[in-house]
This record gives sequence, C-alpha cells and structure tokens, in this order.
Amino acid sequence: MKNISFGLSVLRPVRFLIVVFTCALLIFSNAFPAAAIGTKQSSPQKATDQLLETQKETDKATAKPPLGLEETTRKANEGLNEVQGAADLNKMNRPENSQSAVSAEDKVESFLEKITGKK
Repeated sequence: MKNISFGLSVLRPVRFLIVVFTCALLIFSNAFPAAAIGTKQSSPQKATDQLLETQKETDKATAKPPLGLEETTRKANEGLNEVQGAADLNKMNRPENSQSAVSAEDKVESFLEKITGKK
C-alpha cells in the first residue's frame, strides 16, 4: 500500500503540469482563432466588388418570377450556381484542380510509416 500511495504522490506535479498546459491551450485557442487563417490577405476592394456584383444578380433574380428549368440549368452551367456565376471559381477546390492534393488518409499513412520505419 505504501508503494501505491508514494506513486500517486509523485504524479501530483505531473498532473498539475498537464492541467496548466491544457488551460493555457484552451485560453490561446480561444484568444487567437484567426491565427489559423494565416497572414495572406486579399484586396478588400476586390472582395467588395465581387460581393456587390453577386448582390446585383441576387436582386435581379428575386425581382423576377421563379426561373424555369431550362433557364436555371443554363445559368447554373455558367458557373457554380445561377446567382453566383463563376465568381472565385479558380480559387475553389474541385476535382479538376485538386489532382495533386494529398488526402488526410494518405498523410496519416505516411506519418505512421515514418514512425514505424516501414515503407
């Protein structure tokens, strides 16, 4: 019994450090969520222009009666959907532009291979 109580008393500082580390992690993750985005920023004017153009198209679409099937299909084929069109189409990930992307499964598999030394 003495060995068990001695072992538990030795773990108290470690347990305290784990609690302190976890609290610090929670505080920093709540305080700096935007740090995950990175430092690359686009031009605010360009983004505003794109939003205004999308808003104009939305206003036009809502002022008219609902589109028919043929017109909806035609407009949807021009871009992402009938309102947004092709705005930011090149910035979005699609199968056509993501051929060199590595899946999460492949990343984990290669990480585990590095750890275990198997290839």
